[in-house]
Amino acid sequence: MSLLDWFAERRKETSLNLTGSSPFDKERQVREIADGLWQKCPACDTLTYTKDLRQNLQVCPSCGHHQRITAPERLEQLLDAGSWQPLDEHLAPADPLHFFDQKPYPERISSYQERTQLKDAVLTGLGNLDGIPLAIGVMDFRFMGGSMGSVVGEKIARLTERATRDHLPLVIFSASGGARMQEGILSLMQMAKTSAALQRHRDAGQLFISVLTQPTYGGVTASFAMLGDLILAEPGAQVGFAGPNVIEQTIGKGKLPEGFQTAEYLLAHGLIDAIVPRTELRKRLAQLLYMHRPRLHVSLPTLNTDVLALEPML
Repeated sequence: MSLLDWFAERRKETSLNLTGSSPFDKERQVREIADGLWQKCPACDTLTYTKDLRQNLQVCPSCGHHQRITAPERLEQLLDAGSWQPLDEHLAPADPLHFFDQKPYPERISSYQERTQLKDAVLTGLGNLDGIPLAIGVMDFRFMGGSMGSVVGEKIARLTERATRDHLPLVIFSASGGARMQEGILSLMQMAKTSAALQRHRDAGQLFISVLTQPTYGGVTASFAMLGDLILAEPGAQVGFAGPNVIEQTIGKGKLPEGFQTAEYLLAHGLIDAIVPRTELRKRLAQLLYMHRPRLHVSLPTLNTDVLALEPML
């Protein structure tokens, strides 16, 4: 019997023993199960040892469900140790519209900054991936649903311009609910700003790889997320402009197709180039960067042989 099977059996036995017991005993049992040593997969309900889940990059070993990860976790998984050089860390949101919903916009921003230890919903910078220099941006869904305001758009645009200037490949990981409503038209303008910067990057003959993660919606999808020379996605990632419920209510023609807006559906209809599991993403990105090395105006170190041995992805 595996450790997971033993734990599941023990949990079942304990649950039976608690039948008819006091609420205090049941509450204590819930606390013991949820003490952080184990995590339940939201897709298949499998309990996994937290340490094993982290080693598997937050991918369920039973069903392959990709849990959301933070921007710092993503950078740690991908980049060579010690190579990360953040850019534009000083940029922070303002309140040009003096927006107020349930609370003032500055107060909402402060609470998210304290909770996430980020200035806004994206980290941008330079680093090495298997020895290959690149410019990289990673969105963090924890910060107001990864919404794109003025700071996110400005940091993406500046990162792209830096990559163009230094002849670097650009990789951006998207995770967003769309444009940030608290900044109104200023947030929508970031779609044009980022798209224009990427067009100049393409005109300079430089590579841009877009990686879509769960979820990628709204103005981010309608701008830089879908402008990659190569567009990859994690398994099961939901990608679209408006949500399925909004589309169903708008067109009034019943239910949408099964799996609509998932990465698998997009791949079948030619909207993305490949689905890459997170556990293979670092090797696949290194392979793609190596394959496009004539476009990299930098001297490349010797790559690991396991990268060159990968089977063609596209």
